[in-house]
Amino acid sequence: MEQHKGARHHEHPIHRERRRRSHGLRIAVPVSAHGTTETVTPNFQHAILNVPGKSLTAVVVDCPPGAASPAHRHAGSAFIYAYVVSGEVESQVDDGPTRVYHAGESFFEAPGAVHRISRNVSNKKPAKLLAVFIADSNDQALTTPIK
Repeated sequence: MEQHKGARHHEHPIHRERRRRSHGLRIAVPVSAHGTTETVTPNFQHAILNVPGKSLTAVVVDCPPGAASPAHRHAGSAFIYAYVVSGEVESQVDDGPTRVYHAGESFFEAPGAVHRISRNVSNKKPAKLLAVFIADSNDQALTTPIK
């Protein structure tokens, strides 16, 4: 795994610029898009060098007991992979079935999908998700609430 520390003496300027741009996480997650009780923490962001114009971004979503997100959509270019790290999360994407995912299970959201239901099933235990986005590098807001 490449480490982004220290100077690179023999680095081509285009690679230095790509590396510089990948350091700033460009995650815009409005509080209203994920409810006031959830915490969304940027975890990782990097340009996908062999797929020009695309980036991979990962966020950790901590859901206290009983927390729920209002309906939202993600950037139109974004493919999302969601992995339940702990707890149980109920989810509905588009008009698909409502399903409960347990720790160790995962689901995806296709570009342009509407995430209608996203909530911690438990009123006693927290839940945690790792959400991984593959999206256009110039997308500014990765999550937008549906009004």
